[in-house]
Amino acid sequence: MNAKGNFITFEGGEGSGKTTIISRLSTYFDDHSIPYMLTREPGGITIAEKIREVILDTRHTEMDARTEALLYAAARRQHLVEKVRPALDAGTLVLCDRFVDSSLAYQGYARGLGMDEVWSINQFAIDSLMPDVTFYLDIKPEVGLSRIAASQEREVNRLDMENIEFHHKVREGYHIIAAEYPERVIMINADQSPSQVMNDIVCELEKGILKDFGASLSNKSK
Repeated sequence: MNAKGNFITFEGGEGSGKTTIISRLSTYFDDHSIPYMLTREPGGITIAEKIREVILDTRHTEMDARTEALLYAAARRQHLVEKVRPALDAGTLVLCDRFVDSSLAYQGYARGLGMDEVWSINQFAIDSLMPDVTFYLDIKPEVGLSRIAASQEREVNRLDMENIEFHHKVREGYHIIAAEYPERVIMINADQSPSQVMNDIVCELEKGILKDFGASLSNKSK
């Protein structure tokens, strides 16, 4: 394993299945004795979780788009310095549910603030740290939102309440990011069974990051 840990992020629109896949992947790593740390954005630590509550509260419909972008960046900064950076410096493999690409797609593109403008805010927050690999779980918004509506476990948040045009814009934003950073962003078809999505991700990891662990895992995926 390298002295510096690997930073893996997961992105996608609402209902893309990130939570399910990350849970499966963490179990998979446990089964194969691969050390890792699991976290999420916004959240992961006390201060960022409190900011998350403010951002996603369905009662906060009056929130300005720039306020939203700044709150995400603030939560990201605290999470980074308190949890992510120390773990990476210690050589830990970090799995994170969302990172800066979410802000670019949601606030930069879908909210219309401008991807360059939102990137500038986040450059200040992340201090040049970017993921080694990002898995973008791609799915049509209609399918993702129907999954949320059908799930009794998934709590509806403020972003789920946006109109369908907003969610289409989010997807367009992600596609722009994937096209701009093909060396980092791997697009996964999320309109498949969780098992197939999991297999696709493990196959990609086996080509790169998992080589550091001397693991051959693709035939053992659950």
